[in-house]
Amino acid sequence: MQRRTMLGAIALAFSVNVAFAAGPIVIKFSHVVANDTPKGKAALYFKKLADERTKGAVKIEVYPNSQLYKDKEELEALQLGAIQMLAPSLAKFGPLGVKEFEAFDLPFIFDNYEALHKVTQGPVGASLLQKLESKGILGLAYWDNGFKQFSAKKPLRTPADFKGLKMRIQSSKVLDAQMRALGSIPQQMAFSEVYQGLQTGVVDGTENPASNFYTQKMHEVQPYLMLSNHGYLGYAVIVNKPFWDGLPAAVRTQLESAMKDATKYANDIAKAENENDIENVKKSGKTQVLPLTPAERAGLKKALMPVHTQMSSRIGDGLIKTIYKETGFNPAN
Repeated sequence: MQRRTMLGAIALAFSVNVAFAAGPIVIKFSHVVANDTPKGKAALYFKKLADERTKGAVKIEVYPNSQLYKDKEELEALQLGAIQMLAPSLAKFGPLGVKEFEAFDLPFIFDNYEALHKVTQGPVGASLLQKLESKGILGLAYWDNGFKQFSAKKPLRTPADFKGLKMRIQSSKVLDAQMRALGSIPQQMAFSEVYQGLQTGVVDGTENPASNFYTQKMHEVQPYLMLSNHGYLGYAVIVNKPFWDGLPAAVRTQLESAMKDATKYANDIAKAENENDIENVKKSGKTQVLPLTPAERAGLKKALMPVHTQMSSRIGDGLIKTIYKETGFNPAN
């Protein structure tokens, strides 16, 4: 794998310079969600800005809905240079060997967007992105999707309601521990396969921000949605580092400017999009939306807080405590 990556890096550096001389530089931007999600809209907005600011010197090709690669395939494709840009969920970096990113999967670690952005837009977030460089990956930005809700084939209000349910998760040791803490059975599954998995009963439920839940039509096959806001789902916009380093400096500066503005756009719309899609789910009449009382939310949080301690040796106790300090989080409350 290391030899293939090295050879790919050399070929990429050469091909970028040749491509720039011959015509537009093509950047393939692959992702696994729909165009009308916060990430999908932000990717298209970045494409628009990049075209304008480079005056056509760069052509961004956006491939949504796993058109090119599924969850487990896309990171290797990026490392090998088959695509140049991704925006994978932060959970994807744990299996890649950068376990510190799994801190973002810890249940209830962020109370709101303000607390979250103290991490993603501060020194902690920047230091995490730097850890990707040894993998041949450069992190450009964090994009919000939103806070996750649990859904299932039965009503969910208390931890006891989860017992025995087969719950789809991303490949994440933290999310695996989260589901087991609730007494459910975690099932890893590619995002593109979740609808069918729910429809056929391979899994009984899942967790998603409302924008993913609605745009992937999960409300057609999940009769109950619990408004738990128990965890965060966000993305890191990443590029193949040799490819990016091989770009002409002026082009790279223009793309960084476009990414900065696309990131603000992504994060500005995420909260509103999710709130809107909760209303769309309600209007569909197919899924019953279940708000939690303060006592029910407190009960869910109490059941899930042991996951923080359980995962501290994997993620790093020091990192978790630094996030607590940055956000003002109190695990006892």
